[in-house]
Amino acid sequence: MKVHLPRVILSCLFLCFGSLSQAADDPVEVEVSGETFGCIRDMTPVRGFYVDNLSGDLEATLAIANAPDGGVYPAGSVIQLVPGEAMVKRASGVSPATNDWEFFELDASPSGTEIRKRGFADVVNRFGGNCLACHAKAEPKWDMVCETGHGCDPIPLTRDLLVLLQNTDPRCEDNPTLSPEEVEKLKALQQALQPQS
Repeated sequence: MKVHLPRVILSCLFLCFGSLSQAADDPVEVEVSGETFGCIRDMTPVRGFYVDNLSGDLEATLAIANAPDGGVYPAGSVIQLVPGEAMVKRASGVSPATNDWEFFELDASPSGTEIRKRGFADVVNRFGGNCLACHAKAEPKWDMVCETGHGCDPIPLTRDLLVLLQNTDPRCEDNPTLSPEEVEKLKALQQALQPQS
């Protein structure tokens, strides 16, 4: 049997580089722990919420967040509206019911973040609402991300209260000084947000 060395070498190179190229296209599943979540304002602001990407592809996350017609967020995307909740886009196929979003309820403190609850279809937030039940109402083109006009139910917080929560994230070192009125609003809000058992 005659072996054609150049063909064998080309075939090997094609297989090797072809598989490397494929591996580069597959998102690497990232480990998520309390240390994943820091000061919310260190993330990138987009229309009142904050985004990041744990896989290092912030540009792709921002492209979808800013797309006028929506789209599917890339794996590794993180979205936070308030310091106590987050959603992380996992690798494709991890959880089809949630479009691969994992939901987190967080306890933020000056010493860091503790994950109170995490999961796909069964995480209930401090208001007693199931995360998936709300996010599933978003029109499909928004990839389960809720904003005004996306189809989700309104949340029980005004824009001013959301900004107050964002500006008082205990993990941030540069929180602004609050007015007496803001202190009272925050006290009332913190009472209402006590974790439900």
